[in-house]
Amino acid sequence: MSEEPPPPTTTNPTSPASGSTTGSTPVPAPRNMRTDRELRRVVTASVVGTALEWYDFFIYGTAVVLVFNDLFFVQDDPAAGTLIGLATFGVGFIFRPVGGFLFGALGDRIGRRSTLVLTTLVMGLSTGIIGLLPPYASIGVAAPVLLTLMRVCQGLGAGAEFGGASTLLAEHAPAEKRGFYASFAQMGVQAGLVLGMVVFLFVGMLPQASQQSWGWRLPFLFSFVLIGVSLYLRLRVSESPVFQRMKDDRSVVKLPVREALRRYPRSFLVGIGAHICDTSVVYIYATFSVSYLTVQVDQPKWVALTGVISFGLVVIALQPVYGALSDRIGRRPLNLFSVVFTGLFAYPFFLLLDTGVPAVIWLAMIVATSLGLAPMIAVQPVFYAELFGARVRYTGFAASRETGAALAGFSPFIAAALLGYADGDPWLVALFMATTAAISLVAFLYSKESRQTDVTLAEHAPASPGGAQPTAPPS
Repeated sequence: MSEEPPPPTTTNPTSPASGSTTGSTPVPAPRNMRTDRELRRVVTASVVGTALEWYDFFIYGTAVVLVFNDLFFVQDDPAAGTLIGLATFGVGFIFRPVGGFLFGALGDRIGRRSTLVLTTLVMGLSTGIIGLLPPYASIGVAAPVLLTLMRVCQGLGAGAEFGGASTLLAEHAPAEKRGFYASFAQMGVQAGLVLGMVVFLFVGMLPQASQQSWGWRLPFLFSFVLIGVSLYLRLRVSESPVFQRMKDDRSVVKLPVREALRRYPRSFLVGIGAHICDTSVVYIYATFSVSYLTVQVDQPKWVALTGVISFGLVVIALQPVYGALSDRIGRRPLNLFSVVFTGLFAYPFFLLLDTGVPAVIWLAMIVATSLGLAPMIAVQPVFYAELFGARVRYTGFAASRETGAALAGFSPFIAAALLGYADGDPWLVALFMATTAAISLVAFLYSKESRQTDVTLAEHAPASPGGAQPTAPPS
């Protein structure tokens, strides 16, 4: 005797279905105006908050190339000062996984929104303090030590910012548009990059003496103002409905780090490898290329900065486009395409820069990022959110991604060293970029399509090639 099938559910995608959900995905209920308004508020807070935090993180790299090598890392050889400065730039990446583990665990224990408020304070204050530091000429070796300490604090804050903002967006978004809405977190990152470059473009218009004495401080001091804007927006956002449900059900995990590593070892490894390529190349495009163009190709600073601003604006515009495309064709195809293109275009990229023609330089930057970098980073927020179940999502997301960032974050330093070893020929730098692309290619090949994953589940199985196979939360 056959059993009559149950009526279809109308569970909202932002709330976990009750009971067993094995082999099924909740059917989205109609969204009301209040829900849509809240989603818009989450998107705004994520874009603006992430932009302001990554503005703080990015301006350090630009300042190293343009200012810090002379004021803080004083050496007889200016190139040596730049090299040391780029090494401290990478220090922030060493501490990003520490921030990912620390604040990620807090995000899975006390909530996504509360943790993002903490990261805003850590990042904003440390960046603002950099603008108050005296240079080497005033306090000697204490100057670079204090500067490096503030860079460590930046790394801790950045280690949890992107994972938290992306998780909040993914858990608020409707399932069928999750890639589209989550991509706005990455839009904020690129907006922070562009904002930092624009600020330094204006600083570069000041007389050299003014730049060295007080002009370089303005971008960092501006962070004190940005803290207030970011906090205002984030305090108005409601907590993730997925986390709120777990909190109400008392299913919040006590040791998220242990659970993330124990339940999702495959996802953790994929997350590390997936972030190697984009971390390496974005800082080569945005930081190393500024130094390469001004020193090696003998271009004025405004040419390099304008190129970075141009590709940043194009990448910002493409984020929701690629995010929406991932909702239609999947995350995996875009990831695979982007790393293959990045590896193949690495050497042609430098050949175009070497022409010394500003229009060609800008075109090279735009092509490299719009076809190589943009698809990869647009998919990244939703890709990582779908790697882990809700109980350890923040921890797994932030810790695995930022571990990859730590491994690849010294790319400007490595690129500068390789360029010197090759007597100014960029072929070794291009080979390095292609190698990082190959590493991430392996990670994406090892991953599986996750577009149909139900992110409302406390735990889920890794996605299968034909779609996710969610499992019921453990009792």
